[in-house]
Amino acid sequence: MSLQLRDIRKEYPTRSGPLKVLDGVSLTLEPGDAVAIMGPSGSGKSTLLHIMGTLDAPSAGTVELEGASPFALNERDLAAFRNRRIGFVFQDHHLLPQCSVLENVLIPTLANRAADRTELTKTAKELLDRVGLANRIEHRPAELSGGERQRVAVARALIQKPLLVLADEPTGNLDRASAGMVGKLLLELNAAERSILVVVTHSAELAALFPKRLNMDDGRLA
Repeated sequence: MSLQLRDIRKEYPTRSGPLKVLDGVSLTLEPGDAVAIMGPSGSGKSTLLHIMGTLDAPSAGTVELEGASPFALNERDLAAFRNRRIGFVFQDHHLLPQCSVLENVLIPTLANRAADRTELTKTAKELLDRVGLANRIEHRPAELSGGERQRVAVARALIQKPLLVLADEPTGNLDRASAGMVGKLLLELNAAERSILVVVTHSAELAALFPKRLNMDDGRLA
């Protein structure tokens, strides 16, 4: 049930030769683990997160989640795997402005046409209650504060009960109080759901909340 990265390398071609972004990153995380990854801009943090989330493929090395090798799948099966097993929270919440809070949380489930919509709606309402938004389910994103919109994004990331939850600068656009609330919420839900939580952040305050902290420097993880 773990996430295993083995000797992950990532290079991008340039006119002057390959640009090395990740240089032999290895990491094993188990359900319930929560880790914050810090490092300067350009150190490879977001690239590593995108490879964990199967949004980008490594140049070399292997990724395994629940014993499966997602990059061995065809494009359609990989998209389905990502949708079911990985939840994402980004710096910009990416909520659809025309949809209600409840509808936004349910968006990842739309690909599963065989799913019980009544049960999914119940689960979405329970998640919104847990993130403190039970009384805002019919509101549109424009009617919410930045912290509230990010809490909707957290609920959306968890609607499929993913094994792996990835957050890229999830508090970067929030004030200090809202950032602290979102950080604690991510950790509380991670502990309750026994998922694997990985957060990339520049915020020392957010990283300090996490039991495990790693530093990315020049494509290597310390």
